[in-house]
Amino acid sequence: MRAVVQRVINASVSIDNEVIGKIGKGFVVLLGVGKEDDDNDMKYIADKIMALRVFEDESEKMNLSLRDVEGQLLVISQFTLYGDCRKGRRPSFDSAGNPENAKELYEKMCNYFEKSGIYTQTGKFAADMKVSLINDGPVTLMLDSKKLF
Repeated sequence: MRAVVQRVINASVSIDNEVIGKIGKGFVVLLGVGKEDDDNDMKYIADKIMALRVFEDESEKMNLSLRDVEGQLLVISQFTLYGDCRKGRRPSFDSAGNPENAKELYEKMCNYFEKSGIYTQTGKFAADMKVSLINDGPVTLMLDSKKLF
């Protein structure tokens, strides 16, 4: 499982000019599910996201987590995180998970965040979405449950 985590001041996601999810201070999480991913991968990524200490404390050091600042989450499914561009000009998505498993793990992760007490908004799985955000910092991090990076 892969995630691009962006620290934001605020963010929203729209479909056909209608806002379907909106948050204030927190993270936008672009989430890709791979072929081999399971509940362990989901839990690893979710726990890592909630524990990342990238919000500034009173000394202006990145030392606080999402929970510490009562941050919010906007989680967007994005299979293109598994696009392999090493050969040719068109990405290969052979490593991306099948849609049924990917949707299940995406929904499980969003529920896991909510059960953990994190305000969570979502996009719509497999939809054409427009994401707007104000990246704070900017701070953008990449996570991979197989620890490839």
